[in-house]
Amino acid sequence: MESTSVVQALTALAQASRLQIFRALVQAGPTGLTPGELSAHVDVAPNTLSFHLKGLMHADLVSQERSGRHLIYRAHFDRMNAVLAYLSENCCQGQSCEVEVHSIHKVC
Repeated sequence: MESTSVVQALTALAQASRLQIFRALVQAGPTGLTPGELSAHVDVAPNTLSFHLKGLMHADLVSQERSGRHLIYRAHFDRMNAVLAYLSENCCQGQSCEVEVHSIHKVC
């Protein structure tokens, strides 16, 4: 992963509402959430939610899929894990250490 992509992901998450939205999608797991469900979880107005979801999709942290008349949003676990791996790649200057990096991948 290139540093430009990591900066883009971290920039998208560096806003309270987008972070809250992303965390709600992580908690929802692979089934994802509709905008209505997501709005209820994070208490964000629909037009504001749409704006933040576009920012998260632009950073490739969230995907959107149409299911009938509904849109389903899901967290990109692989992308977030790649960001975490990039941030911890040179942990302890290549020496073994006590720090354990946990993956956010959720098995449902």
